[in-house]
Amino acid sequence: MLSIVLLSVFGIVLLYLGFLKSRAVLLPATLLFILLALGAGFLEWNKSYLYFGDMLLISNVAILFTSIVLVSAFMVVSLSGDFLTDESAQPAEYYAILLFSIVGAIMMISYENLIMLFVGVEILSVSMYILTGSDKRNLRSNEAALKYFLMGAFATGIMLFGMALLYGAAGSFTLTDIKGYIALSHGRPSLLLYLGVLMVLIGMLFKVSAAPFHFWTPDVYEGAPTLFTAFMSTVVKTAGFAALLQLLSVAFSAIYGFWWITLAVITGLTLLVGNLTAAYQESFKRMMAYSSISHAGYLLIGLAALGQQSKQALVFYSLAYSVATIAAFGILLVVSKQRIANGQPGDTYTAFNGLSRQNPLLAFILAVSMLSLAGIPLTAGFWGKFMIFSAAVDKGMVWILVLAVLMSAVGIYYYFRVVIAMYFREGSSTQIQVAPFYRFVLIAATVLTIVLGLIPGLFQNLI
Repeated sequence: MLSIVLLSVFGIVLLYLGFLKSRAVLLPATLLFILLALGAGFLEWNKSYLYFGDMLLISNVAILFTSIVLVSAFMVVSLSGDFLTDESAQPAEYYAILLFSIVGAIMMISYENLIMLFVGVEILSVSMYILTGSDKRNLRSNEAALKYFLMGAFATGIMLFGMALLYGAAGSFTLTDIKGYIALSHGRPSLLLYLGVLMVLIGMLFKVSAAPFHFWTPDVYEGAPTLFTAFMSTVVKTAGFAALLQLLSVAFSAIYGFWWITLAVITGLTLLVGNLTAAYQESFKRMMAYSSISHAGYLLIGLAALGQQSKQALVFYSLAYSVATIAAFGILLVVSKQRIANGQPGDTYTAFNGLSRQNPLLAFILAVSMLSLAGIPLTAGFWGKFMIFSAAVDKGMVWILVLAVLMSAVGIYYYFRVVIAMYFREGSSTQIQVAPFYRFVLIAATVLTIVLGLIPGLFQNLI
């Protein structure tokens, strides 16, 4: 709860800092504010409190997901130095909106009442609509923002109607009260509750880019500024899955037999659509968009195989995926800027041709990110998939596991296209330079990916 208050205040402070003549203070101030919020969150470790009229619940799982969100936000903001030199950019407003969006994400992670979930979704969504269209001179950015807004508003309406049906059935918006109603109904709750569950699931699955509610993702990821695409594909997805985990494990665990079949079908469809479509993309950003859809499928396996092991798997996978994805988008930011300056395409696979000779460090970092996203051993992504698959085995979900393994093989194909371009294709001889702090953040992400791959027990013990 303290993190929510601090970030709200810090966001307002950043807006006032925007009136200063110098922009230099904005980036370090934002990073400091995120670190303070991260530290404040751990002050409530091993404590369980209800806040705001019992509408927010603080628990260790919520703190872990919140920490992943804040670490991801810290890394994304660290890569935003170009905002300070771009005369058309509004960094104070961008950073303030990012902090406000994190407030919404934490509400989604920690909610105990469906009203708080709705408020969190709206805060996060509205912030993303604005940031997606922040490149006002780019028609693709404008189109992406409008498409995201219209489809997002429609999905939110469905979710809100589902919440109304749940209230009509259980007489309460509180998760524990809904759980109590299901228990008192002896496994035969009202039809309104079943309809409400499906509609809330539809609204939330849209937010995490699960098929068949994924259609907005490629266009929005491609049109949005790359930095905000990185934020969207990590922070928004982590918050969405944390919210789904809270909803299904607390309120609807007693009717697991009803919703798991629906979720399993959506999981299979998401894996197929995400991986098969990513395989024939030529744009790196569109490939990462479909990659994001495919990883939503792997995370959905953890939800469908609901249990204590799946909770640990979801936390670990979210961290592994977020770190690798941010590093990949960080490399894209540097490479595309240099390629565009030379009059070359900036977001295709060819943009990475010969990167190993232009900057070996960047090539190594991107290679590690691709290997982790592909689930190759000795990276964090391998153990994330291993834990997800183990949870599926414990639930006897063999057919989903077989499909997931096959789709992982497809994933290796399109991730390795990037590695082949960097190490086996000829490219420009121009060297690519990276600012020291930017390089430090990318190295930190790579080290974390490798450490979690070599010693996964470190983070598992914390979980």
